[in-house]
Amino acid sequence: MLQIVAGVAVVTVGLVGCSSKNKGPSKPPIAEINNTINDGTFGATDKLDCADGKSLNIGGSKNTLTVTGRCGSVVIGGDENKLRFQRVDAEIVIAGLNNTVTYREGNPQIQDLGLGNSITKG
Repeated sequence: MLQIVAGVAVVTVGLVGCSSKNKGPSKPPIAEINNTINDGTFGATDKLDCADGKSLNIGGSKNTLTVTGRCGSVVIGGDENKLRFQRVDAEIVIAGLNNTVTYREGNPQIQDLGLGNSITKG
């Protein structure tokens, strides 16, 4: 009988740590593969760094992102993002909806394949 009680106590203690108190949005990891940063976050306000020519793929939605450094190319597949870039050199391709993109420097080729997107230099 003592072993059963001890076993129950161990199980009870083990289950106490199983609940999560974090009720905020979960943020999937941002992965960098070769020279490309892949961001799949949802509902985040964050800063990213393209450093010196990395490419950036944004697949998440409803983010507010400030991107420093010099991006080679940017592909946006998500929706309703607000994105500010320091510099984009090669291209900006948007396939998502209702994204607002501002870049300060560079002369990228622009391809807006989605709807309701705004892309401005300034």
